[in-house]
Order: sequence, then C-alpha cells, then structure tokens
Amino acid sequence: MPKKILNGVVVGNKANKSITVLVERKYQHPILKKVIKSKKRYAAHDERNECQIGDKVKIIECKPFSKTKKFELLGDKK
Repeated sequence: MPKKILNGVVVGNKANKSITVLVERKYQHPILKKVIKSKKRYAAHDERNECQIGDKVKIIECKPFSKTKKFELLGDKK
C-alpha cells in the first residue's frame, strides 16, 4: 500500500524535532454538490529543526514516532 504524501504549511515549530503542518483539501459534497474546504493539522517529525512558520512543506506517512506523530518531513522544504 503506498504511503500518503501531503502538502501543507507549517503553523507550529516550538517542540524539539517536531512541526505542526496545516493541510487543506477541497472536495465536493456527495448530495449538495457544493465544494467544501476542510483543514486538518498533522504533527510531523523534523529531524534537523529546519522548518520555520509559514514554510510550504511535503510530509510523508511513516512508522509512529509518538502517539500523534505519524508523519515526517519529506526531503528538503520547498
């Protein structure tokens, strides 16, 4: 099964080696046919503490680092 890769914006970086990433997605409601925006925050592992608030990043699904941290930073930030 392929791993999820998500694009988002860093909204928090206070914890050591961790970032909070806000991921937005758009989908169409099945009955109303209206386009809906939904946002979700993910905790991700940042090994080198290189991300700052406002950076656009890609995160990839991985083995759990903790109870909530199941994603890690993919490559270099963009």
